[in-house]
Amino acid sequence: MTTPITCFKAYDIRGELNSQLNEEVAYRIGYAFAEELSAKSVVVGGDVRLTSTPLKLALSAGLIDGGADVTDIGMAGTEEIYFATKHLGVDGGIEVTASHNPINYNGMKLVKAGSVPISGDTGLNAIKDRAEALDSGYVTERIDFYAKGAKIDADAFFNGKAHIATDILAESGKYHRHLNMDAYVSHILSYVDINNFTPLKIVTNAGNGAAGLALDAIEKKLHDKDVPIEFVKVHHNADGTFPNGIPNPLLPENRADTANAVIESGADFGIAWDGDFDRCFLFDADGNFIEGYYIVGLLAQAFLNKGPSKIIYDPRVYWNSEDIIKSSGGTPIKCKTGHAFIKERMRLEDAVYGGEMSAHHYFRDFAYCDSGMIPWLLVAELICTRQQSLASMVKERIEAFPSSGEINSKLKDADAALARVLDKYQPLAEVIDETDGIGLEFGTWRFNLRKSNTEPVIRLNVESKGDIALVEEKTKELLDLIRAE
Repeated sequence: MTTPITCFKAYDIRGELNSQLNEEVAYRIGYAFAEELSAKSVVVGGDVRLTSTPLKLALSAGLIDGGADVTDIGMAGTEEIYFATKHLGVDGGIEVTASHNPINYNGMKLVKAGSVPISGDTGLNAIKDRAEALDSGYVTERIDFYAKGAKIDADAFFNGKAHIATDILAESGKYHRHLNMDAYVSHILSYVDINNFTPLKIVTNAGNGAAGLALDAIEKKLHDKDVPIEFVKVHHNADGTFPNGIPNPLLPENRADTANAVIESGADFGIAWDGDFDRCFLFDADGNFIEGYYIVGLLAQAFLNKGPSKIIYDPRVYWNSEDIIKSSGGTPIKCKTGHAFIKERMRLEDAVYGGEMSAHHYFRDFAYCDSGMIPWLLVAELICTRQQSLASMVKERIEAFPSSGEINSKLKDADAALARVLDKYQPLAEVIDETDGIGLEFGTWRFNLRKSNTEPVIRLNVESKGDIALVEEKTKELLDLIRAE
């Protein structure tokens, strides 16, 4: 008899606490992960959420019973698990995180050896099947053993009180704590030449998430090397109650604290991270939010300054990225949106960098994984070497290739809306691109439409060659048609 588990998604695990994800489910996932991968060594970490430690310890118990030795790196961002999995040469890694989801959620991100992602068709569904098939009596018996027989109490779990005892885990001889921060920071700083840095003042907003601890370690290393960077820290301390709201700078309403701090402190630029800091978002010296699209171009430029290479980018908006890559001697490669697709294509092409407009940035030497710390360091180095502000660098590119940003429309019938748009525009298109959704080009302007896989939403992006008024006109025209229900 199987136990249904409903928190498995296409690329990770995310679920509402207790109803979908609890310590029993975490134990099952750990056991199934170790069995499915025949893993003898796994690294685990967790974000700042109150339930992340209880879930991580239950996960560790399952991994141990499934045959794996567990290395726990403590509170960590997702990219620290990516780094540790490859750096420590283990068979897999799991980060307990819900990133920017509501506070009553948690989840997990899983990778194989070498930090290769695990998705539905590459092992995640098989792990789910094994987890559901695990005998309930056995699971209860083993959790009781690791919990010293303590009864599982929902309120205690929600308040971050783990029922699995770390001393019992340690007595197995298969659970070890290992702080990997020094190696991680040394690697992160290898992407820049610290001798290039001139004095900078940078606002950072960790959103009370996991980024603050990593930033402190980076700051110490920079200070020890006399690098002249001053940090102004906002919502810096880790706090799983998120007193300033769930950190998700992609939402416009979550940007004011960072923008205001940049202006008030006279900083050169600002950075804000999401909860597990696998994405970072940048603000110029005037507190203006920089669309992720233009950061892709800047990072491509940073790598191509060091030599020709292949660069991966997503197809929603790409004229700016493509122009920079070609003019800098690189090879532009368009790829379907999503971390599993981009990581796979980067490995196939041996691409040095891949970027998405959603602020996910991937790096070949970072096991082809995404990082929220490497991007701002590269941008800071560019500011110093070009002796040009972030605002002026981006302004040039916005004027050359203005874009609408991604606009979502929630509809009663997304298919009908898509059909309306295609009926009108597809016969007139000079180029039809179906890499991801559908992209249509009309000489001086283009748009991309993507339908959500999980809800009746259409995502629109419009861009042009040097004509902001045209972007505004066509965006309105398209939205009127999309929303004409």
